[in-house]
Amino acid sequence: MSEHLIELQHISKIFPGVRALNDVNFTLEPGEVHVLLGENGAGKSTLIKILSGLYHADEGEIWIRGEKKRFTGPKSAEDAGIATIYQELNLCENMNVAENIFLGRLPNKAGVVNQKLCHQMARNVLDELNLDYDTGSIVSEMGVAQKQMIEIAKSISRDTQILILDEPTAVLTEKEITELFKVIHLLKEKGVGIIYISHRLQELHEIGDRITVLRDGNYIATVNVCETSEDELVALMVGREIKDKFPTRNSKIGDVLFRAEHISTKDKVRDVTLEVHAGEIVGMAGLVGSGRTEFARAVFGADPRSGGKIYINGEEVFIHSPLDAIEHGLGFVTEERKKDGLVLIASVCENISLASRRQSSKGIFADLKKQKETALKYVDKIRIKTPSLKQQVVNLSGGNQQKVILAKWLSANAKVIIFDEPTRGIDVGAKAEVYQLMNQLLENGAGIIMISSELPEIMGMSDRILVMREGALTGEIAKNEFEQKRILSVMLDSDEN
Repeated sequence: MSEHLIELQHISKIFPGVRALNDVNFTLEPGEVHVLLGENGAGKSTLIKILSGLYHADEGEIWIRGEKKRFTGPKSAEDAGIATIYQELNLCENMNVAENIFLGRLPNKAGVVNQKLCHQMARNVLDELNLDYDTGSIVSEMGVAQKQMIEIAKSISRDTQILILDEPTAVLTEKEITELFKVIHLLKEKGVGIIYISHRLQELHEIGDRITVLRDGNYIATVNVCETSEDELVALMVGREIKDKFPTRNSKIGDVLFRAEHISTKDKVRDVTLEVHAGEIVGMAGLVGSGRTEFARAVFGADPRSGGKIYINGEEVFIHSPLDAIEHGLGFVTEERKKDGLVLIASVCENISLASRRQSSKGIFADLKKQKETALKYVDKIRIKTPSLKQQVVNLSGGNQQKVILAKWLSANAKVIIFDEPTRGIDVGAKAEVYQLMNQLLENGAGIIMISSELPEIMGMSDRILVMREGALTGEIAKNEFEQKRILSVMLDSDEN
């Protein structure tokens, strides 16, 4: 055996009703960033869970530095020098930075933690990564990017040689992504091998060395980053060429469907007024913390308003809760689908029927037959990959979870839908399908408010763009004036890009 950091040979994994991985090969070298790419449901998560000791492979072998391994759990993978940082970070928020870095390994004598030594050791690890964090800071008071760096520092403190990063830039700003990439380059110089999972194709050429593509659980190809293009990667991922990232739209913009007037909340939203026409997508751009999501939650009744009125088809409606919003034809595809958009332990059928229970009920009793028929209709219509309607949503891929949320609002016949970061964490093929579904809604007379932090997306899908900053609307940009530099300058309150 050659001593790759990792060599996976003929890995297969079978779950009830689905073959998640089929005869997959993969290698990782010291000081390499090897990108794992594929659509949602391609098998990426299953593969890294096998490497992390969470799953056992049904077939195949794992070799680490030329030694054959069989992990009995996450601890044995950790002992082999493997650390995985998932999108849902694994930190104790009420503890400080130093305690989190050495969690479970705090230096102590007779059970008493040596705080001075703990902070000194943490400082050494942070210095190694050029991170100027206060080791005494409480983690709950830090931003997502800083928490992610603490996870990396925790891994390095264990002498990790293999680091797996799962969608590390999904919720980061451009500046934070730059800082993350600096740390990754430092780790490469130290000989750490990194498996990097991302759906953001534009960043792969900046950070990756090789890319392995999976599709439907099968190994497709391994290519050198410098020898491939985004279009070629998309074709490998989806098995077809996607010519138009943003599909053309046939809907005509009609009358005003929805108007939010002088919406304010106690501390996040200040006097925001906007309207949406039938057949129109109104994009909302802004930096993280600009108040876009807070505005959406206030309009939908998820958070209390301190002022403002809402009109649908010219008539004032009174929305004090999400149930009120649903009754008046509003839908909300939330930014955090797992936390706010789904009941993870419930079935696909139950989740799809959540917003239309009253429509599919006989008096006080649920019409289970009608719910099943409706769920099956949308599973087929928007191609949700699931073994059955009884499958728990937690077992679906991210892209298919997002489709379940869309099916929920489609089945509820929502006429105004707020999409908050609708394609975050899903692959390019699933993105195209989400965009097509949005266009179908418009053709049926709906109106859409789309919040997105990806400027190409918001420019590609919107009819006009409203910009928020510090809780207030600061600009409106017409479609014929869309330009990244202009949008950024309004977002930053600057004449510079």
